[in-house]
Amino acid sequence: MSEHRRKTPQPQGGGRAAARRAAQQSSGRRAAPSRGVTSESPSGSHGGDSPYGGRAEARRAAQRGGGSRGGGGGRRRGGGGDSGHEGPGRGRGRGNQRPVKKRFIDYPRAGKYGVRRWVPSWKQVSSLCIGFLGLLMGLAGLAYAMVDKPNVKDTAKAQNNVYFWDDGSQMVATGGEVNRQMIGYAQIPEAMRNAVISAENKSFEHDSGIDPMGIARALYNMATGGQTQGGSTITQQYVKNSYLSQDQTLSRKFQELFITLKVTNETDKKVIIRDYLNISYYGRGASGIQAAARTYYNKDAEDLNPSQCAFLATLLKGPTYFDPAGVPEEDAKQATKEKNTARAKERWEWILNEEVKDKRLSQAERDKYTKFPMPLPPRKSAQLGGQTGYLVDLAKSYALNNVEGMTADKLAQGGYEIHTTFNKKKVEELNAAVQKVYDKKIKPKQRPETDTHVQFGGGSVDPKTGAIVAIYGGQDATKHYTNNANPTGAQVGSTFKPFVLAAAMKYGKRDPSLGEDQELSKREKVSPLSIYNADDKLKIKKYNGQIWTDENGKEWLQANDGHESRGNITLREAMQWSANSPYVQLGMDVGTDKVKDVAIAAGLKDDDSMADSNVPSFSIGTSSPSAIRMAGSYATFAASGKQREPYSVTEVKHEGETIYRHKDAFERAFDPEIADNVTDVLKNVVEKGTGTPAQLPGRDVAGKTGTTDDNKSAWFVGYTPQLSTAISMYRLDDDEKNTNRKFEKMYGTGGEQTIHGASFPAQIWHDYMAEAMQGQKVETFPKPMPIGEKVYGGGAQSPKPLPTTVESPSPSASATKSPSMSPSPPTPDPSDTCSAWDWNCQNNNGGTNNGAGNGGAAGGPSTSPSPTSSLPGGGNGNGNGNGNGNGNGGIFGGPAG
Repeated sequence: MSEHRRKTPQPQGGGRAAARRAAQQSSGRRAAPSRGVTSESPSGSHGGDSPYGGRAEARRAAQRGGGSRGGGGGRRRGGGGDSGHEGPGRGRGRGNQRPVKKRFIDYPRAGKYGVRRWVPSWKQVSSLCIGFLGLLMGLAGLAYAMVDKPNVKDTAKAQNNVYFWDDGSQMVATGGEVNRQMIGYAQIPEAMRNAVISAENKSFEHDSGIDPMGIARALYNMATGGQTQGGSTITQQYVKNSYLSQDQTLSRKFQELFITLKVTNETDKKVIIRDYLNISYYGRGASGIQAAARTYYNKDAEDLNPSQCAFLATLLKGPTYFDPAGVPEEDAKQATKEKNTARAKERWEWILNEEVKDKRLSQAERDKYTKFPMPLPPRKSAQLGGQTGYLVDLAKSYALNNVEGMTADKLAQGGYEIHTTFNKKKVEELNAAVQKVYDKKIKPKQRPETDTHVQFGGGSVDPKTGAIVAIYGGQDATKHYTNNANPTGAQVGSTFKPFVLAAAMKYGKRDPSLGEDQELSKREKVSPLSIYNADDKLKIKKYNGQIWTDENGKEWLQANDGHESRGNITLREAMQWSANSPYVQLGMDVGTDKVKDVAIAAGLKDDDSMADSNVPSFSIGTSSPSAIRMAGSYATFAASGKQREPYSVTEVKHEGETIYRHKDAFERAFDPEIADNVTDVLKNVVEKGTGTPAQLPGRDVAGKTGTTDDNKSAWFVGYTPQLSTAISMYRLDDDEKNTNRKFEKMYGTGGEQTIHGASFPAQIWHDYMAEAMQGQKVETFPKPMPIGEKVYGGGAQSPKPLPTTVESPSPSASATKSPSMSPSPPTPDPSDTCSAWDWNCQNNNGGTNNGAGNGGAAGGPSTSPSPTSSLPGGGNGNGNGNGNGNGNGGIFGGPAG
């Protein structure tokens, strides 16, 4: 066998057991010689059998083998070296490792193995924490040194909101939003201080000004999207209200923290509580405890009792939801009088009990106050009396709804300049026109049953811009709080009819053979010269000829004012005499949904003021829009179909910087041909119909009267090319404290047998417009272009061609004329003498002479009536022409006039 394949000889002196002992010994401090092996010298001379070359070599060998599990040579079991001697054993050889030098930052840790190498020592952890805290303290110190103490006089002093007329002159300074009077610490009752401290910050008098738990809670809520309020101390609230923005952000919270610490260290607690109560907002435009005391209890702050103080402290939680009067600007479901009162009582009682617990109020004193100290009802300041309060409320509402970022709270803090569209002269003229009627005609002491609670409303709009130049909101904003220029619930009656006519010209009359939802292109567009039946109690039919019935199966019989029947007349004449039945039937032929679309396009709002459009009476004004909206919608006709939203604010500035400026914009409601034809028809109403009291000599005027069922409301809406104005009149059964008020009949009101649009409303309109237009350039309406076809509806039939003798009567024909036709009528205008199919012909079936009646103050010229006309389709001519509004809307009611 070759030498290199020979089996390794076994070690001497004990075999494998000895080898294991030798390997174990080799892992110690010094390897012991194996049994049976002789060493000639302790130093391991060159001639000996030791595998090591001296002590140094032995140490190196021990270090190399000490960390391994096996013996020398990398074997698992202890084996011999090159000479066959046993190598080191299984020991770890720790005693033979070289010492490791530690670093300055000993991480990962030297001399450690496995997981322990990555676990920091307690010294390292302690050093890191101390360093981090030191850094935070340094940053906090720097922030504290850099932050400035707030200057209350500069940041929280009262600021007024100033409102301006359209010419730039000041209307009023304050507008009711800011009302603050600073008072001293001694003037603030101790009971008020105690109530606020017990409710808001029990430790106020000795704390550092911050609540760590409250801050932590606020930060957590902001980070998780929860509530961003609550947990602040009085000092924090004082700092926030006097120095910082109201935005709930992390940066503002940190600012608040450091400023609060500085304020606490540098300001006396008495100064903090004094200024906090002086700058806080209590609702109703009252900022500060003194203004709040006068607003809610009409007394000075120093005269408040503990119970009243507890209520005012309740308001600091948020007047929107704790004012017992409720807040109309907020969600009615959350800030109603009932809910606010319940919340206020609960918190008021809790505050008093907390004062007893805190020993700030004796139990005996507490027992005196068992009844909630209900505050006075809201009232306007004296400077907002007359029309000013209504003007400010209107401009304020417009700004809140149109200026981006503006809120009631921001407006309450003041600093705003609000430039309005209101013209001082026109406001005074409108007020004077209404007051003239009040003074001369409305006598509540003489006629308490008919003249009490009579109300007028008015709005005046520039058709070229949409600017609201004047309103009439009531006799005095400090006595009558409801703005009558806004929606009041008064139905508009026949002033709604122009929208029906416009819809007929825009959409057309439906063809009964084509179905209900027929294409517009297949409809027959209607001309103002179209013929409709104007009989009283006319059966109203659907577009397809079926008689319309209500849900109870009852037929609708449409009545006219005074139950007059005028037979077949043109739509132009029907508007002139305010006949109901033609326009109710026209609305059914066109579709009341289309009538509604036109009314909205003209400027009315599709809200609660818009009535149910699924019934025939919708076409004669069951809706109740505001006077401003009616003036604005008629302004659309005056502007040849361009609709502009009525607006009351031209510009808003905050601390000198413009934040809003009105931009002129319009939408095309309908084509000029439609608008100008409506204007021409309404012009005829003023010249020869129910609107004659509104005539302005030398000027073009278009308008319409409106009277509702049982004289419960009356309107006149009219315009010149430069100004559109609406006047309403109605009477309610009680004062404003009654929440279930009802409209009362106005028979006998003002000493008149009946009230209609041609009476007081038209008189007020005339007196105001005569003054408002004085000095203005005389402008005329555009000449209307022909439009639509002469259709027949409501039972009216197309007449047979008339004989030539009708147009050019011979003497013999004149001699044989019926006695009923013998009176010579007034000279007609050219439109009355044209042929039956001439565009400008009003109607040759009934005519302007038929139905002229006895004239009256508003009815135009008087002619002798005839029982019936001998001409085909002629009216019976027995109307009284008294200018009244329309009838009672048929047997089922509904407006007229």
